[in-house]
Amino acid sequence: MVDVWLPYGKTEVCVRVPTRSFLGSIEPVEKPGVSDAEAEIKRALREPMGSETLSDIVKPEHKVAIVADDATRPAPSYLMVPPILDELDNAGVEDENITVVFGCGMHKAVTHEEAVKLLGEGVLNRVKVISHDCKAQDLIYIGKTRKHGTKVYLNRVFAEADVKILTGDACFHYYAGYGGGSKSVLPAVSGEETIKHNHAMLLHPKAKTGVLEGNPIHEDMVEAAKLAKVDFVLNVVTNSKGEVVKAFSGDLEQAFYEEVKAVDGMYRVRVDRRADIVVVSPGGHPSDVNLFQAYKGVDSALEVVKRGGVIILVAECPEGHGNQVFYDWMVKFKDLKAVERAIKRNFVLGGHKAYYLMKALQRVQIILVSSMPDYYAANIFKLKTARAVNDALNEAFSIVGKKAKVWTMPYGNFTMPEIKTG
Repeated sequence: MVDVWLPYGKTEVCVRVPTRSFLGSIEPVEKPGVSDAEAEIKRALREPMGSETLSDIVKPEHKVAIVADDATRPAPSYLMVPPILDELDNAGVEDENITVVFGCGMHKAVTHEEAVKLLGEGVLNRVKVISHDCKAQDLIYIGKTRKHGTKVYLNRVFAEADVKILTGDACFHYYAGYGGGSKSVLPAVSGEETIKHNHAMLLHPKAKTGVLEGNPIHEDMVEAAKLAKVDFVLNVVTNSKGEVVKAFSGDLEQAFYEEVKAVDGMYRVRVDRRADIVVVSPGGHPSDVNLFQAYKGVDSALEVVKRGGVIILVAECPEGHGNQVFYDWMVKFKDLKAVERAIKRNFVLGGHKAYYLMKALQRVQIILVSSMPDYYAANIFKLKTARAVNDALNEAFSIVGKKAKVWTMPYGNFTMPEIKTG
């Protein structure tokens, strides 16, 4: 037997795989965080890619807008925004001419408590800070994307700024391919109509994790950011502990493609074959706090499991399903075609997760090992359940046969496995 320990909430569980069945454990090749994250961010600001430095771009009289991620993203804005403010100060820009805009997209506004955590008291006391509202009456129309015909409406403060700066973190993203870069314009500071038109393209086969070429959502986001005339970006790549590995600044696209290389170097893992069974953990707390978050692990496991195989999702889910729209759509829609029609007609954040889960269930069986009540897991989300991971593995063997081969993935939410070709 091979014992593999998998993160589960704030603890671990051990799955025992017969040696003859075990293909191995698919894990990221993580880099440690830099010893001084602040110094690394300042270095990036001094060495922008394909762009002048911030202090060369801004003039003392300029109005400046800085987009920062909201509370749904792990970007360390409290590390990124203060050095930007210092650069602007050195260039003679007055604090009253600077606004930090939380890029909420279609999420709720940031609370004061969240703002303190995200930016720190020092920033809040120094400059104006607002949350973007995608339904605001005063959005500004800046044009239509040429390729996909998305009408781009933007936050007024952002659109009217003389200098527009984006901050964020680069990582894998379900349908945009990667987060970071132009995502800080669309969806972050865009109008509801703009976001819905863009996100409805997630039905496209190229709109998937780790794919940029031919991905209509990514292409559309980049075009929207170009229409917005973004002046400067500062993004970081972090490891699964949230530590800064490297910072990148400068031109919207040039910096982004370097970030993508850094993400791929850590999290894109090549394997030579698919397994009949994949035992995946999202990576423990907070990645498995609810099913909505934990589902990313299933998405990763789908890349390396055979059609008709079994995915065992080991995720504590102490907060249950985690998203009401996800729950409602699983209750309301009985088949994938109905979900696709709903996405095209009126994209609602959360509905996409119902689409992905239903699509996955057409290909594989999923056994959930969690603290979630069986009633919800089985009746609402159509998952098989097991109380212990080794019970789940025994059931998986009974489904696909005793000769089945097994991969384990301890950090599914952070890992992008792919099959070697050629």
